[in-house]
Amino acid sequence: MATFKLVISDPKSGIAKQIEITGDAAEKLIGKKIGDQIPVKELGINLNELFGKEFPEDVKMEIRGGTDKDGFPMRPDVHGPRRVRILLSKGPGFRPREKGERRKKTVRGNTISPEIVQVNVKLVY
Repeated sequence: MATFKLVISDPKSGIAKQIEITGDAAEKLIGKKIGDQIPVKELGINLNELFGKEFPEDVKMEIRGGTDKDGFPMRPDVHGPRRVRILLSKGPGFRPREKGERRKKTVRGNTISPEIVQVNVKLVY
């Protein structure tokens, strides 16, 4: 059974909250990709109680990224749930120290699997 730490960010207020989901709610996330939108009602999360303010009924969450059990970040341009070692010049998983620097780094694909521990989402109104 999968367990995820879900970091929910509200872009309007700039507030982020972290909750832990397990069971059926977590199973619904498996197989989703970065950029997919999920209705909040589908996961059974009460945003009004979590953030302390009113939200519309049709709020969705957009998956923006995450990390796996060993801390490797998810990248939207790596397809599938696998972990790969690729040459990076910028973006998630690599911060260049010099202009034009490239380096091989280990990253995770864009699909949520049971090996993912943290999932970052933002609210879409």
